[in-house]
Amino acid sequence: MVVFQNNQRWAIISAIILAISRPTIADTSIYSKCQAPTPNPLTGCPPNTLWVSQTDCAADFNTIQGAISSLPDNNTNYTILVMPGMYIEQLNVTRSAPLTILGQTPTPNEQGDNSVTVYWASANSNGRFTDNVFTSVLTIAPNLAASLTGSGNTGYPVPADTPFGCIDFRVYNIDFRNVATEISAGPSLAVSISRANAGFYFSGFYSYQDTVYVGKLGNAYFYRNTIAGQTDFFYGFGTAWIQHSWIQMRSCGGGVTAWKGTNTTFANKYGVYISDSFLNAANSSIAPAMVGKCYLGRSWNAQHRSVYINTYMDTSIRGQGYEKWSSNPLTDNYNNYTIMAEYKSSGPGFNLTARIAGNVTQEFTADQARAYRTPKDVFMKPDGSQSDISWIDPAAYNW
Repeated sequence: MVVFQNNQRWAIISAIILAISRPTIADTSIYSKCQAPTPNPLTGCPPNTLWVSQTDCAADFNTIQGAISSLPDNNTNYTILVMPGMYIEQLNVTRSAPLTILGQTPTPNEQGDNSVTVYWASANSNGRFTDNVFTSVLTIAPNLAASLTGSGNTGYPVPADTPFGCIDFRVYNIDFRNVATEISAGPSLAVSISRANAGFYFSGFYSYQDTVYVGKLGNAYFYRNTIAGQTDFFYGFGTAWIQHSWIQMRSCGGGVTAWKGTNTTFANKYGVYISDSFLNAANSSIAPAMVGKCYLGRSWNAQHRSVYINTYMDTSIRGQGYEKWSSNPLTDNYNNYTIMAEYKSSGPGFNLTARIAGNVTQEFTADQARAYRTPKDVFMKPDGSQSDISWIDPAAYNW
């Protein structure tokens, strides 16, 4: 009876969340004709579209990376249309010109209906790899040096003359799963973005540890995605904005976010911003064991910046919200430069009294939140000037 009641409660909560979130669904008609299943798969597709299929010998390629690797190093926009299937491969995008990858689907506004999944199984356990990037299912960076995480407070020293990568990379309706383990057992990235602009729409990213990495000078926008993990599953040095998305906690370990700030000669806003989203246990069977055990984040270095804005939190979230990196004041990565904040959080996981008592989480006022209210407020060019956000699909930009 208790299990039934828990499942019933979970179904009701999920239905309410879905109903609340539906009014702001983007119109993806710019690609929906290309994505729709038709006798000729390329019907309605833009010029320079490559067709990938595992089963149709008429397709241009049978692997996604084959299509990516074939692209010329020029300024031409390309699109890759991927037929339904399970693709077991690692993807690497290094070109600087715009590239869009589409998953075929009759319902482009429903991430849950996605029929294209890219799988890889790799975790950096016990120093297996020299860097975490080698585990990633999808990597967007101009070269290997730009993508490296490195170690220490400042990470890998990317050479100053490293070029910027893709100025406009987009993915629609494709899921990426790192299936190395069924528990947090070392970094196992689903996606890595460095020195590039990348937008992900109605897609999914699944792993257990370090699911999403946004490296130095990386800009990443996630719209109506499902992002799942257990430990530090948003981490990096760059800037990530998660909008109207479902963040699924597969268990509790570390924090949801773990960011490293970077010293610059200009005032920067590097960090992770989670807006109008939903933070929940991944399913009803594990939810009871997670009550009050998950932290919103922890400071990877003292310049950590993460902000939750208008986000629903279920009972999994600890009352105090965030935690310091350690209990030792010499290594806790927490000082007056650290921003671990929220604004207008809601749901049973928000406990203002406990937040105040914990003395770690910052409760932003409207004036404080205004500096981080929209993606345009936070994305920056490499020189610190205000970013050109034309790489974000305007239909998925709600401000």
